[in-house]
Amino acid sequence: MRSFQRRLAEFESRGVHLAAISVDSVDINSGHCRKMGFSFPFLADSNAEVIRRYDVLHPGAGPKHEDIARPAEFYIDAGGIVQWVNLTENIAVRARPEQALQAIDALKR
Repeated sequence: MRSFQRRLAEFESRGVHLAAISVDSVDINSGHCRKMGFSFPFLADSNAEVIRRYDVLHPGAGPKHEDIARPAEFYIDAGGIVQWVNLTENIAVRARPEQALQAIDALKR
């Protein structure tokens, strides 16, 4: 996510707003954002309602076997339609900003 933060201006220049969502509480997310220097919204979904809706719940995968969100990146257009998705089962594997930017550029042509 730090790499997305570093390239935030490139997303914004395309009219794309970044946001993150996790099962962590507002307080935990706020502290994480301060620590990491994230300036985009970090949303709390403590009941995993949205995370379930997007089918990215990873049951029991947290450090204490709690449910967490699978790593995933979505590009959702202004009409609320999911246009691009990157899903992975490996918490260490995520899309790079350049992958997301290329997908967004290809869709906007």
